[in-house]
Amino acid sequence: MKNLDKASVSHDESLVRELRDDPELAKEYLQAAMEDEEEPAVLLLALRHVVEAYGMPRVAELAGIQRESLYRALSPKGNPTLRTLTAVLKAVGLRLTVTPDRHALPQAPALAESGR
Repeated sequence: MKNLDKASVSHDESLVRELRDDPELAKEYLQAAMEDEEEPAVLLLALRHVVEAYGMPRVAELAGIQRESLYRALSPKGNPTLRTLTAVLKAVGLRLTVTPDRHALPQAPALAESGR
């Protein structure tokens, strides 16, 4: 059996370090998490990792959210509002975007006729 000493680092800690060192990785990590439609909790965990990489107190301040509220919102049972989500993403230099889904249904006839 392998002897684990205090120098070992958890997967989460290692990931947070990588995200801290590479903002592009943080963006790609969140994009991949948003694509997991089967398990929405994946996005919450990914967002928490990114926030931890930037520093929870600093992100809370930049987002205009109390630190305790941010911890709660990003907890496994959290349910952040869209306002919280956008504020947190803005605080770490990211934003939500909407792109067409090539696998989606064609445009609804009523929308197509009205020019929307």
